[in-house]
Amino acid sequence: MMNMCVCQHGRRICRPSYRLLRHFTASFSSYREKGLRKIFNGAEISNPGTLLIPNNLSLTPRSTDDALHRLNAEITILGRQGKLEDAKKLFDEMHQRDDVSYNSMITVYLKNKDLLGAETVFRAMPQKNVVAESAMIDGYAKVGRLDEARMVFDSMSHRNAFSWTSLISGYFSYGRIDEALHLFDQMPERNVVSWTAVVSGFARNGLMDHARKYFDLMPEKNIIAWTAMVKAYLDNDCFDEAYKLFLEMPERNVRSWNIMISGCLRVNRVNEAISLFESMPDRNHVSWTAMVSGLAQNKMIGIARKYFDLMPHKDMAAWTAMISACVDEGHMDEARLIFNLVPEKKVGCWNTMIGGYARNGDVAEALCLFVLMLRSCVRPNETTMTSVLTSCDGMVELIQAHAMVIRLGFEPNTWLTNALITLYSKSGDLCSARLVFELLKSKDVVSWTAMIVSYSNHGHGHHVLQVFASMLVSGIKPDEVTFVGLLSACSHAGLVNQGRRLFDSIKGTYNLNPKAEHYSCLVDILSRAGLMDEAMDVVSTIPPSERDEAVLMALLGACRLHGDVVMANSVGEKLLELEPSSSGGGTGRNEKIQK
Repeated sequence: MMNMCVCQHGRRICRPSYRLLRHFTASFSSYREKGLRKIFNGAEISNPGTLLIPNNLSLTPRSTDDALHRLNAEITILGRQGKLEDAKKLFDEMHQRDDVSYNSMITVYLKNKDLLGAETVFRAMPQKNVVAESAMIDGYAKVGRLDEARMVFDSMSHRNAFSWTSLISGYFSYGRIDEALHLFDQMPERNVVSWTAVVSGFARNGLMDHARKYFDLMPEKNIIAWTAMVKAYLDNDCFDEAYKLFLEMPERNVRSWNIMISGCLRVNRVNEAISLFESMPDRNHVSWTAMVSGLAQNKMIGIARKYFDLMPHKDMAAWTAMISACVDEGHMDEARLIFNLVPEKKVGCWNTMIGGYARNGDVAEALCLFVLMLRSCVRPNETTMTSVLTSCDGMVELIQAHAMVIRLGFEPNTWLTNALITLYSKSGDLCSARLVFELLKSKDVVSWTAMIVSYSNHGHGHHVLQVFASMLVSGIKPDEVTFVGLLSACSHAGLVNQGRRLFDSIKGTYNLNPKAEHYSCLVDILSRAGLMDEAMDVVSTIPPSERDEAVLMALLGACRLHGDVVMANSVGEKLLELEPSSSGGGTGRNEKIQK
């Protein structure tokens, strides 16, 4: 072919050959000059010196393009490995970037849940493209920034199915169903992914009739759509409908089987789960792990162990599921035997065992295992340290564990700090509890409540109110547990007016429903102050669902304290009206009333 195309007079290369060579240089940036020359060397040219190369056709290596391609690929690989800082450094050091560079970096940021970083790169792009715009729409939509997602969507010169579907899914995820449907109706072309997004969106909002309607309207259903509908039924507690639809599926893949088996085990349909599992044409590690963890959660440790032993390949999830099952049932010896067999123990596996010992009261074994973890060169995380802290039963152990937290370089975070506050408080060291609390930069409702309860348990009512005032100034709203601590403090300190106001604010200011514990605290506040009639009025207003023995026993104790026999009899009658199941047994209660 080359023989026919090369001009022997050296004036030009024929058009077919010229187009072919331009195609080579445009498509294969890695082609080297010697490779192209080899093509020409094969041609029979009477005068090789007469071959003329056009000035705009380069036979030199496209090293710049090669380097750029390699850098872009490396950014993507680093992002997949979770090495965000390394990817960012590489991107920042690039002397030249193309669309792929920007797209790759935006994707890396979004995969690592750094929307701000993705936003910064997106805004710096010299020219936007559909890939970057679609990625940003998806990123904004997933965190509920739907107006910004819509702005990007509306500014696009060209939209693909992914950009449409991402925004539709975002609207559904945050309950903006009308907007989702309106956008779906505007789609110029819908594919099975778009239809499936609508079906799943209705299901997430509990609208199963609409989900099924759109599923039935789908012009074409693939295995993903069928599986999504089965999962939608399972997620909305429609097991029978899910099972029926699963059996109707024209084809199934491993994911379909796994979802249905997990659904069976979640509602304790163990026989169906076993039957499906035994019928599976192909199983993967997810199938086996689902069976093991599902059976274990249904307290069927023996059968779970049988399937666990049969697993051809045990991944870390399966090992941890089996250990967790034994721990939850208090079978610590069996859990330890399995733990010892794990070939490469990850931090989650260690945490399961250490936490299990701590919950079961075996402090010594929890701490010994923690030491073994350090000797095995496995770095503990916040979960590990929280378990270690909660297992400390003395001030010496607590101080040592706290020192370990500092030595390992953990930043003060809410999880660890909350545990430390509670433990220092239990040990009677309120100064250390307060110091730890003050060092925490980002305090949540649990942190504030832990400090409030600490002061409350030690009878420091005025300190409780001071901490609560600071909590409100910081913008954190109290929850039900916070109010239990507040009202208990008022009860112990005799702060009647403050107690009344706090109780009224539960519903009036914070729109929370008072629970039995709150009523019990208020009754105790009023009773201790001798306000028996008012306490009885509170008892009469308690909703039946929140009326329990603790409230009435608090009032009965106050009657005994103040010698009010008449009211004691009235309270006793109300106690006897309660269902026996609401207490620890009728006999013991009758004895308390008679006293």
